[in-house]
Amino acid sequence: MDSNRVVLSAKQKALRINLNQDLYGTFAEIGAGQEVVRHFFRAGGASGTIAKAMSAYDKDFSDAIYGEEKNGRYVCESRVHKMLAHEYQLMVDRLDREEHPTKHFFAFANTVATINYHKTNQGHGWFGLKFQTAPDQEPNEVILHARLHESDALLQHQTVGLLGVNLVYGCVFFYKKPKELLQSLYDNLDRDQVEIDMVEMNGPDFEAVDNRLLSLQLVKNGMTDAVIFSPDGRNRQAADVLYKKNILAIRGSFRPVTKVSIDMIAKGLQQFKQEARVDEDNIQVLFEITLNNLSAEGDIDEQDFLDRADVLCSIGQTVLISNYQKYFKLVEFFSQHSNKRMGIIMGANTLSMVFDEKYYRNLNGGILEAFGILFSRDLKMYLYPWMDEPSGELWKVDNTPLHPRMQPLFDYLRFNKRIIDIPYDEDVLGIFSKEALELIKTGQDGWEDMVPDFVDRIIKENRLFGYSGAAAPKAAPDQEDAAEAAARAISSGEQQ
Repeated sequence: MDSNRVVLSAKQKALRINLNQDLYGTFAEIGAGQEVVRHFFRAGGASGTIAKAMSAYDKDFSDAIYGEEKNGRYVCESRVHKMLAHEYQLMVDRLDREEHPTKHFFAFANTVATINYHKTNQGHGWFGLKFQTAPDQEPNEVILHARLHESDALLQHQTVGLLGVNLVYGCVFFYKKPKELLQSLYDNLDRDQVEIDMVEMNGPDFEAVDNRLLSLQLVKNGMTDAVIFSPDGRNRQAADVLYKKNILAIRGSFRPVTKVSIDMIAKGLQQFKQEARVDEDNIQVLFEITLNNLSAEGDIDEQDFLDRADVLCSIGQTVLISNYQKYFKLVEFFSQHSNKRMGIIMGANTLSMVFDEKYYRNLNGGILEAFGILFSRDLKMYLYPWMDEPSGELWKVDNTPLHPRMQPLFDYLRFNKRIIDIPYDEDVLGIFSKEALELIKTGQDGWEDMVPDFVDRIIKENRLFGYSGAAAPKAAPDQEDAAEAAARAISSGEQQ
């Protein structure tokens, strides 16, 4: 973000847009009043900017205009897309280009649910702008999801208005600088008021934008604590991915994904499916990378992040980027979206740190508070063994070293089968991703044996992690592609 950028008030932004004779569009808002468009009406000069402003509160009216939502939810991504498509097309159909040769058409839409009277829900909403940057150009589209944190509906209304104005202004004036556009969404707002947990930018002016990097920026800039993107690289809202799912997560650097990583998730998934309270058709597997992990060597290297993401997406996995260094925070996040059985896969060396009291000194209740959050949920930890080189001992559930004070707590959880061992492949225990990465970067042989065959091909084909060797041989026509091989390996528990 340009630290020298002057932050204008909402009124100043609205007035500057109204005075731009080339901008012309519509505002459609469902829920939270006409909070965005009112800023433009009050600023003055709106007659040259606003072709139409409308609200469709009644469900039947809204359905008649934009169509029904099959899932019955109206504060959702599909709704805001339908609103934008409908309203923008009306601009194109009803306005003669010969009479408006210089106009840049736009359509703003939001669908919002604010906190109710009894304060039993959390306010949230979808916001979008479909807009041209030249009269003869195809439109761009920017979509975001926001969670409203204030405990008063009126305050949430005001926040909705500010956020909407910031979105319109940012798209008009910062579309050439997507990161600055993202930062400008918080002008005159802060994280205590609103949390932006999903954003996507698409269209001719955003062809060079990788939306996964926008997800990373959301976490890096403190706009949210966790973001998710799917195997196709699309940013997703957490509720859409995790709602009422049996969640199974594995944390790691995945730099690169090794045979150990695949063995852990494959064997852990097999074990998870056997649980009585797990629906095999309702499982969401997540590969989680923490922000701390991404910045382990200093500043976050965006290309390094994309290399990891490319491998994980290529093998058909959903990726979670989070700022949850402690597992109880991660589980707390999952619990916002699901009360079904969850699982965490971790190495035995990580388990010893989870039971280390020093990591919980900032909590009033110390480690007991953290574990109360962890295991008051329907959670199981799946332990993958760790070979301790100094002792030559294989750490598992029954012999992972813990402080004596923690042993009774650990024994209680073990007795109740909240922490269990999972099967493992002895041949891969000595593989470490750091060693594989060093071999890749220095152009040495041997790393191919440390990663699954399909990951080997992906790294070579896309020259990831600094790989500069020979390109991967072209796959035979009947050879299954990398994603299919990965999906089969993970679901079946086989190594490649």
